Amino acid sequence: MDYRYLGNSGLKISEITYGNWLTHGSQVENDTAKQCVAAAIDSGITTFDTADAYANTAAETVLGEALANERRESLEIFTKVYWPTGPKGPNDSGLSRKHIMESINGSLTRLGTDYVDLYQAHRYDSETPLEETMQAFADVVRQGKALYIGVSEWNADQLRRGSAFAKDLGFSLVSNQPQYSMLWRVIEEEVVPTSRELGISQIVWSPVAQGILSGKYLPGQPLPEGSRATDEKGGADTVKAFLRDEVLTAVQNLKPIADENGLTLAQLAIAWVLANDNVAAALIGASRPEQVRDNVKASGVKLSTETLASIDEVLGSLPETDPAKTQSPENRPS
Repeated sequence: MDYRYLGNSGLKISEITYGNWLTHGSQVENDTAKQCVAAAIDSGITTFDTADAYANTAAETVLGEALANERRESLEIFTKVYWPTGPKGPNDSGLSRKHIMESINGSLTRLGTDYVDLYQAHRYDSETPLEETMQAFADVVRQGKALYIGVSEWNADQLRRGSAFAKDLGFSLVSNQPQYSMLWRVIEEEVVPTSRELGISQIVWSPVAQGILSGKYLPGQPLPEGSRATDEKGGADTVKAFLRDEVLTAVQNLKPIADENGLTLAQLAIAWVLANDNVAAALIGASRPEQVRDNVKASGVKLSTETLASIDEVLGSLPETDPAKTQSPENRPS
């Protein structure tokens, strides 16, 4: 496993990071989820990402239990705040001071830890003054409940304004967590250049495009049983935008490139996002331990300029690049 600095901070994280969106407390039974976490640790992953909204707080609880016997100082635990939790009252969502302060305490209890390494704004809150949000995050850091602050799915302008407030308040934004893959490149034009300037890294989710880039979905063929595209608990909604024959055919045409590099299609997809020097980590999820062991083999892989060009040639105009779509169109927790 290779490790990278998170933004301009001194914090190193595993470049393959384990995330439990759509799995723990939802698609995957608790025992299997714990086996996946154990496989991640055995594979050198030290960084784990979750959110209070995943499975309506259950995902944090499962992750906390899975990590309970590990040395806390050897782990980097990330969580997020924004989406509704609890009874979903008027102050049970967003980035108000009230919601942030209540949410960090709830997350720490469920995760069974005194602090998280990174606390992230799960989306931008246009209904709360940004200064209020950043002041609350500054206080969370000063209270020792979070070591670093990041965001998720913020556009370039939001990152710039948030970073300025943070600097005035004595801390830094170190990360952004956007969707990014060979097929979804909307951060490249504006978010990545701005982030480089501000000292912010990307922790990217869905590097395998919700499983599409694994090659398991075939054009003109029935959906594989048990796949995310057949999951009625939310997984199917996240995949459908990519389930077009032209996309699935192009993915199959990437297989010779993967074979030439001694990689599976999924490993190629993860190595591709890690080729971007502004990416600190690729988030992977898993429903089986062997998926974790397989995907971590992408760590340390260096794709040549020729390989990257070949990928672009195969995919052509299929990747989405419009920076106006920086926030995921599903508008779901990620």
